[in-house]
Amino acid sequence: MSKRDYYQVLDVPRTASEADIKKAYRRLAMKYHPDRNPGDHEAEDKFKEAKEAYETLTDAQKRAAYDQFGHAGVDGMRGGGGPGFDPRDAFGDIFGDVFGDIFGGGRRGRSQVFRGADLRYELELDLEQAVFGDTASIEFATLSECEECSGSGAAAGSKPETCDTCRGAGQVRMQQGFFTVQQTCPRCHGRGQVVSQPCGKCRGQGRVRKQKTLSVKVPAGVDTGDRIRLSGEGEAGRNGGPNGDLYVEVRVREHPIFERDGAHLSCEVPVSFARAALGGTIEVPTLDGTATIKVPPETQSGRVFRLREKGIKPVRGGPMGDLFCRVVVETPVNLTREQKDLLQKFEESLQESGKHHHPREETWLDGVKRFFTSLGE
Repeated sequence: MSKRDYYQVLDVPRTASEADIKKAYRRLAMKYHPDRNPGDHEAEDKFKEAKEAYETLTDAQKRAAYDQFGHAGVDGMRGGGGPGFDPRDAFGDIFGDVFGDIFGGGRRGRSQVFRGADLRYELELDLEQAVFGDTASIEFATLSECEECSGSGAAAGSKPETCDTCRGAGQVRMQQGFFTVQQTCPRCHGRGQVVSQPCGKCRGQGRVRKQKTLSVKVPAGVDTGDRIRLSGEGEAGRNGGPNGDLYVEVRVREHPIFERDGAHLSCEVPVSFARAALGGTIEVPTLDGTATIKVPPETQSGRVFRLREKGIKPVRGGPMGDLFCRVVVETPVNLTREQKDLLQKFEESLQESGKHHHPREETWLDGVKRFFTSLGE
């Protein structure tokens, strides 16, 4: 009896992608699998036919030969479903192919390649380093490729061998009734290879723990929580896999003078009682030197002066921040008897004049009087 066209068997067009072919085969496998059709030889034949079509059309070389020569081009390339054919094993193949691609498995004979883990390092910086940028040296422990065995894990003169449990796939399949489940090979732990003569330095792991020192360029304007990514500076991969990355997380130390709020800075500026009352000029610190602030007469404690563009240039761009200086009127201490007498006379002169010399105090006292008056009503 002549064989049907494989594309017709799977009901897919000749331009179908491999994903479409897998999807079609899975549908037919679920429908005609012998476990779902016990004693139905016609269903088993259709299952075998679908498997044959699937194996041909998902193999690039076989598909090209089939498209050009038909069945004659592939009959000699396939072992077929003769003696030893087990439909359950065939059913497992489709789930191994479909779900293996999703969960990290693959076709038989393909060893597993693993990317190295990413690492995190917390870098503490002074405010000046964060604002103007710097180059910092960091040291951390990581898993690096073993130099003695070049990451193979095998001793000199030997090499890793294909795992005879999973046959190099890195995964094994377990039949559980109707379903076939794939899991990491317990012998090679997913590597697909085993080392019979392990390297003396890394003990067959292919990686060794070592201290690593790097120079990190800190861009100007970084702030607490910003991360600097160093590609490929994480842990070494396995089986030739790529290295992970190193993420340097910035934490800015507290500054004795300035507080930071994004691009802006703020600080407190102590001012003497006399200067706040009479007015004058004071020098205030900035991150790039000093600046002069003109304090008008009768300045009260808590007044804020704004110095434009004396803050920080954000690392991600944007306008320069400002510096906010908050005046704190300072009460003199350690007064001499003469100084105390002068202040007492000064206070008496204010009271005798009858003018409002303490507006904030008087406003506060008026508020207190109104509060207690309302309680008595």
